[in-house]
Amino acid sequence: MGFDAIGIVSADIGQSIKFYELLGLSFEAHGGDEHWEAITPSGLRLMLDTEDLVKKLNPNWQNPKGSRIVLCFKQDSAQLVDSVYEKMSKAGFAGVKEQWDAFWGQRYASVNDPDGNQVDLFADLP
Repeated sequence: MGFDAIGIVSADIGQSIKFYELLGLSFEAHGGDEHWEAITPSGLRLMLDTEDLVKKLNPNWQNPKGSRIVLCFKQDSAQLVDSVYEKMSKAGFAGVKEQWDAFWGQRYASVNDPDGNQVDLFADLP
């Protein structure tokens, strides 16, 4: 058994694709325009499904309140954490916490994706 993918239910698939493409992912539709996939550099797949598709697959699905998962995107440098955070903010995506030097030795920042899931950006400090 291997951990292969993370699936996100999206209220606005176009905005979700735009958000994650700003993080360097490239999406392709699979089986129609309701399911999209990108492969990260580490090989993990990030899948986006429309709410309509999820409701077809699970008629009892309900839109959750809040988020219990945080996706973390490692950057190559502290400067990239800053520039990616700024790029996402300028694109209209909500910041959760501006860039800061964390006590555990990383440059860190957090933004929300279009569905309210927290996405952290981080890099080791020299």
